[in-house]
Amino acid sequence: MPGGTDQTLRPFLWRAEKLYPDTEIVSRTHQGIERYDYTEYSERTAQLAHAMDETGVPDDARVATFCWNHNRHFETYFAIPTTGKQLHLINPLLPDEHIQYIVGNAEDRIIFVDPSLLEKLEGAAQSADEFDNVEQFVVIGDEVPETGLEPVTDYESFIEGHPTDYDWPTLDEDRPAGMCYTSGTTGKPKGVEYTHKMLWSHTMTTLTPQGIPMADDDVVMPVVPMFHVNAWGMPFTATAAGSKHVYPGPSPEPEDLAHLIEEEGVTITAGVPTVWLGLQEYIQAGNDVDLSTLDTVIIGGSAAPKAMIEWFDERDVEVLHAWGMTEMSPIGSVGHLKSDLEDADYDTQVEKRAKQGLSVPGLEWKVIDDEGNEIEENGEDFGELYVRGPWVTKEYFKRPEANEEDFEDGWLKTGDVVTIDEDGYIKIVDRAKDVIKSGGEWISSVELENAIMAHDDVKEAAVVGVPHERWQERPVAFVVPMEGADPTRLEREITEMIEEDYPKWWMPDDFINIDEVPKTATGKFSKKDLREEYADQDLVEGQVPDEAAPDDD
Repeated sequence: MPGGTDQTLRPFLWRAEKLYPDTEIVSRTHQGIERYDYTEYSERTAQLAHAMDETGVPDDARVATFCWNHNRHFETYFAIPTTGKQLHLINPLLPDEHIQYIVGNAEDRIIFVDPSLLEKLEGAAQSADEFDNVEQFVVIGDEVPETGLEPVTDYESFIEGHPTDYDWPTLDEDRPAGMCYTSGTTGKPKGVEYTHKMLWSHTMTTLTPQGIPMADDDVVMPVVPMFHVNAWGMPFTATAAGSKHVYPGPSPEPEDLAHLIEEEGVTITAGVPTVWLGLQEYIQAGNDVDLSTLDTVIIGGSAAPKAMIEWFDERDVEVLHAWGMTEMSPIGSVGHLKSDLEDADYDTQVEKRAKQGLSVPGLEWKVIDDEGNEIEENGEDFGELYVRGPWVTKEYFKRPEANEEDFEDGWLKTGDVVTIDEDGYIKIVDRAKDVIKSGGEWISSVELENAIMAHDDVKEAAVVGVPHERWQERPVAFVVPMEGADPTRLEREITEMIEEDYPKWWMPDDFINIDEVPKTATGKFSKKDLREEYADQDLVEGQVPDEAAPDDD
C-alpha cells in the first residue's frame, strides 16, 4: 500500500484484496453469468491502469464510461481514479446533443463503451467537434463490432498482456477522482466533480448505522445505474465493507432481478420505485420468487409510496427511503427510525419512513422561505433546503453563471421545497420548479401523486400545474391505471381519497388517463415532457368553485 494518510479511494480496494480475496464479484451479461473474486478483480484493475498509461493520456485526464452495470464497468471505478485520472460517468439515455456537450465540456480522452450502446455513442459522435479530444474508444468485451468510431479496440485486447500488479501513486485527497453531470432538464447539463476526499467521506458516512451500512457478509446488488451518481456510491461502499457484488447487467427485467436475488443470495439492493413496482407486479402475477435472503431495499430517485413500504414489510424486507443529489455524491438523508420511535404504532412508523429521512452524519442543512428567513421545524412550514458537508460540491465545472445561482455562502441551494418535522425528518414537498402556486397558496404535486398512487388500481401518477386565469395555476393529474381498471370508478374513488385528507382546493381540476408517465434519463417522472405534450390542450375548464378557493378554506 502506498504511503501517506490522505483520504483517497485506494485503501478501500487494498483492504478488500487483503482481507477478502475470495469474495465474489458477479455480473449478468449477454453471454451469461460471469464471476470472479477480489483477487482477480484487483489484478484486472492493475492491468487496466497499465493499459491506460500506455495510451499516453495525461495522469490527470478525464476518462469516460458509456456503460451499464457489470463487472468491467466496476473495474474502471478503481483503475481510473487511483491512477490519478478522473472517472467521468456518462448517462447513455441522454439526448445526443447533451452527450456531445458533456464530452466536449469534460474534454474526455478515453471512452469505454458497451457493445449495445455503440450505435448510440456513434450517433452522438458523428461529425461532432466535441469528440475531437477523444484519443481512444474501448468497446467492452473481446471483439469490436463494425463501427465508425476510431481509434477503437476491445477491452480484453486493451488490457491483455499487462502486469497484474501496479505501483499505485500517492495522491492528494483534493485531487479530482470522479465526475457526473446533472440530467439537464432545465438547460445544459452541469458538471459535478468529486475529489478523492469527497468520495472517501461519502463512503465512510454511508457505512455508519444511520447511513446505508454494509458488512462483509452482505451481497450487494445496485440496480440503480452505475452512471447515475456512482450507483449512489454503492460500488465504493460495498468494496470498503468487503461485500460480495452482484451487477444485473444491461436493462434487467423483473424476472432477471428475481433470479439474481434468489441465486446469488442478495441482501441489499437499490433502485428507483418503478424498478420495485415491476418486481411487485411480477410476483403478483403468480411467479414464485424467494426473497428470504433480502434484508434491505433502498429506494431513491423519487418518493417511495407507503403501499410499497408496506408490501415489502409483509415479506420481512426493510425499505430504506433515501434522498440525495448529483451535487451531493449523492446521499443526503436516509429514512431510519429513531430509537424513540421504535415503540410507536405501525402507521406512525410508516409515515416517518415514507419521508426522505434524517440527514446522514456529517451533513448540515437549513430551510429558507421565500423571504430569506430560516423556518421552524414543525412539519408544516416549508421552504427551500440548503445543505453543506464534506461530500457536497461547492461549484459546478466551468459554469460560473450556475454557481452564482445555486450556491450561497458555502451552501448548496438544492431546489427542493421541504418541511422538517419535530423529529428531524425531511419531507420533500416538491421541486421548486414543480410546486403549484394556486391563489397565493402552495400545493405539493409530489404529495398529490403519492395520494393518488396509494390506490391499488393506479400504476403511476404525475401531477402538474397548468396556467389558470383566476388562480394563477391549478393541478391536473395524469394517471396510468392498472390493466382492467374502470377509469370512471377510479377517478371517483381517487377523488374520495383525496377529499378525506386534503383541502378541497388541492383537488386536481382534471384527471387524464395515459399509458405511461414519461421519464427522464435517470428514471424520474418528466413533468416537463407532460407540460410540453399537453401545452396546446385546454386542460382546465372554468374556474375553481368559490367554496374550494384557497383563501376560503
